[in-house]
Amino acid sequence: MKLMNKKSFFLAAGPCVIENEKMLYQTARTLIRITSKLNIPFIFKSSYDKANRTSVSSFRGPGLRKGLNILKGLKEKLKIPLLIDVHCTEEVEPVAEIADMIQIPAFLCRQTDLLQAAARTGKWVNVKKGQFLSPESVKYIIEKLETAGCREISITERGTSFGYGRLVVDFPGIPVMKKFGYPVLFDATHSVQLPSTGQGKTGGTREVIPLLLYSAVVSGADGIFMEVHPNPDKALSDRESQFSLSRVEKVLTKAKELYRVMEG
Repeated sequence: MKLMNKKSFFLAAGPCVIENEKMLYQTARTLIRITSKLNIPFIFKSSYDKANRTSVSSFRGPGLRKGLNILKGLKEKLKIPLLIDVHCTEEVEPVAEIADMIQIPAFLCRQTDLLQAAARTGKWVNVKKGQFLSPESVKYIIEKLETAGCREISITERGTSFGYGRLVVDFPGIPVMKKFGYPVLFDATHSVQLPSTGQGKTGGTREVIPLLLYSAVVSGADGIFMEVHPNPDKALSDRESQFSLSRVEKVLTKAKELYRVMEG
């Protein structure tokens, strides 16, 4: 799958989880319009299940079978590639039937069986770097994927644990990870999370998303990952860290200009 070009970084974006089809299509169509206007390669992201919620009572999504059917319909109607995350080896095969990029969540980034099951599908594999890993440790993730035959790989920086309930971003770690020879994305939304600070829910500092996103582009990120929502305050998952759909175009326009400057 070709996502990279010399004019821009690429964007992986969409709502955190499938809440309903109306919202999903609204978000996808808006992102298609924006990225087409800005000539930014785009892959749509959403989840059928949020398996790592803080509380057992938190909304998780429609589940594997129903969620994949919804995403398959969206892909066929709107003609866009899909990024879909998996949580266990049993999910990899059905997800690979429709996904263009399979994503490994940060908490699972060291799970050898899961990594290699995704690698063997022949699809692009994007791995979220765990909040507990150094940039240098990413080489072992890559080795696991390469050993299983995967050569389309990307690593996503999404913040590092800094004590309880806090993440910080190690921007110098981006060029460290790029030395391994694969694209590095920056997750501009999960990086602002304040884990387990909201009475069984994850908090966040949504207002600093643009600042971190621009800093990542200047630091050499090849792509941007964002969870966006038409009305983040009403989102059923990650409401404190999802970015407003109405603000995406302005932020991406500035980010693209910064990318051009850094590329010389």
